[in-house]
Amino acid sequence: MSDEVPNPYNPEGKKITFYDALNDIRELSNVDVYVTESNSRMLSTDILTEFRGRSDEVRMHPLSFSEYYSAVSGDKNDAFDSYAFFGGMPLILSRPNDTAKMNYLTSLISKVYIKDIVERKRIEREDILSQVLDLLCSSIGSLTNPTKITDTIKSRERVSLSQNTIKAYIGHLTDAFLFSVGKRYDVKSRTYFDSPCKYYCEDIGLRNARIGFRQQEMTHIMENILYNELIVRGFAVDVGVVYSRERNQNGNSVRIPREIDFVVNGNGKRTYIQSAYAMETEEKRNTEARPFSLTGDSFPKIIVRKDIGKRWYDDDGILNIGLVDFLLDDSVI
Repeated sequence: MSDEVPNPYNPEGKKITFYDALNDIRELSNVDVYVTESNSRMLSTDILTEFRGRSDEVRMHPLSFSEYYSAVSGDKNDAFDSYAFFGGMPLILSRPNDTAKMNYLTSLISKVYIKDIVERKRIEREDILSQVLDLLCSSIGSLTNPTKITDTIKSRERVSLSQNTIKAYIGHLTDAFLFSVGKRYDVKSRTYFDSPCKYYCEDIGLRNARIGFRQQEMTHIMENILYNELIVRGFAVDVGVVYSRERNQNGNSVRIPREIDFVVNGNGKRTYIQSAYAMETEEKRNTEARPFSLTGDSFPKIIVRKDIGKRWYDDDGILNIGLVDFLLDDSVI
């Protein structure tokens, strides 16, 4: 796209690029220009740099669950089960059966996304890129970092591998909008951690296709879907960290980090959210709710659960709401 070609109106003058042509068209008062392309260069933020401030970015996401459900209707829970398996790539809705949907997703991630990244970034070790992709897909909802991924691949392959290479490959995958990064945020000190962080797949169907539609851990899939939903709604989302003081086996007081799945900021307010697939025991309920009590503030607090229907508030003012209910009601936050 950035290759220079002769100007047809001035062959002897300065050569022009695709971007020059678009910018000329953009100056016409009666024309709106929309550019789309399968090449990952056009999927990346590079395009904003190419246009040097003369463009606006409209971020497009896969279908949210509410958009998906508006097309399929029927039982809400059945629709969610299908969404959690096949994701929200729009063409899924036109595929006639499960096999066709699985084949489409598998082809999309290998023949479009990966192929584009390899070609554009001139990747020499496609096998390493593939392993990085597989590890990120397998670890959604879990803390990880380039060091951990590097060590894992080195132990498998017994090869010399630079951590900078892994960082670059992760950057390529996020740049092509296959993953989003959830940074850890210390709620009390209001600072970010450089590492580790969480990587969430932009579309859970692509993630499932990459790992052969195995590893259907609903706790992590649910967390990934919630993260994407919050991003689609326009919120800034971080992974929260708070600390408690507890006694260790030696009787010494130590700081123990506790995680809040999502610190959600937007519309001039903050909300804390925990993702809990099921809370069958009192111990599990205490584990999920305890980090909320350590924030030291009174911002709204929500536990999104898969095991309840109707929403309700507990004695601490925490909203307990069903997953499907939350996904279909964008007024909750």
